[in-house]
Amino acid sequence: MGRRHRLTTTSMMSAAAIAPATTTSGAGVSTPRRRSVAWLGLLPFAGYVLLFLAVPAVLAVGSGFFTRAGAFTLANLAAFADPNIQKAFLASIGISALTAVAGAVIGAVVCFALLGTRSDGFLRTAVDSASSVLAQFGGVMLAFAFIATIGQQGLITKWLISSGLADNVFLNFNNQGPLLYQISGLNIVYLYFQVPLMVLTFMPAMEGLKSTWAEASATLGGTRLTYWTRIGMPILAPAFFGSLILLFANSFSSYATAAALLSQGGIIPLAIKQQSSSETVVGVANVSGVLALGMVVVMIVLMTAYAALQRRASRWQR
Repeated sequence: MGRRHRLTTTSMMSAAAIAPATTTSGAGVSTPRRRSVAWLGLLPFAGYVLLFLAVPAVLAVGSGFFTRAGAFTLANLAAFADPNIQKAFLASIGISALTAVAGAVIGAVVCFALLGTRSDGFLRTAVDSASSVLAQFGGVMLAFAFIATIGQQGLITKWLISSGLADNVFLNFNNQGPLLYQISGLNIVYLYFQVPLMVLTFMPAMEGLKSTWAEASATLGGTRLTYWTRIGMPILAPAFFGSLILLFANSFSSYATAAALLSQGGIIPLAIKQQSSSETVVGVANVSGVLALGMVVVMIVLMTAYAALQRRASRWQR
């Protein structure tokens, strides 16, 4: 009886050793099967991305490589040589760069000020909540808010007129009419959502700075200026420039707010809409698809640089 029991136990141990270690897990449910079931939860989101993002993007960009008759061609790329298209690209890049730099600097100052508050305090919570809302506030609602504030009949404009200060600022900027309805006026409007976006993206990096680093610098005789120039800023640089790139991309792709304020084209998103309704580049078909291709190339370059900087910045946030 004892010998039979030993043989049975040995046989069971041998079978357990031969069986794959990943066959069962916990209550007998296989780990690979559990993982495969978990991946099924991504199917609705994957379907949404495919149908509403990937397919329209491919169709829009791909249309720039075909003639009106449907034949493949590269001649449509000649649209980039058109002076109006080049001017629109330069205007978009200029606005995006200016609002990104200004938004990044102002947002970084706000994040620096918030470091002196409690992470679970009322002020930090209020700023985080407001930034989350304002970063997504745009389109016609944002345009209407600025029209009611600094538009031709806006509250602040009326007050400045009564003070004799608005004639050359808001109502006749560069002798071309109200500032808000010019391309230059977009710089003011875009900052409204650029600064909150910077606070959201840069604050985690600021919180990643450890107090022990400042204490070690002070112990070695370093001043506060030395700490920021030799420790704090070099560590925060990848996160700062990554956020700067994100702000540039956010401004570069904005459409609804500009469309509500500007009656004519002048930046690439509005130029695409204009070209979709009427082809104005002589001898070139599907100009909107060509412009979409240009925007996609710019966004790919920006997002690649942003991903690289985020990987570098994440080393100090662990």
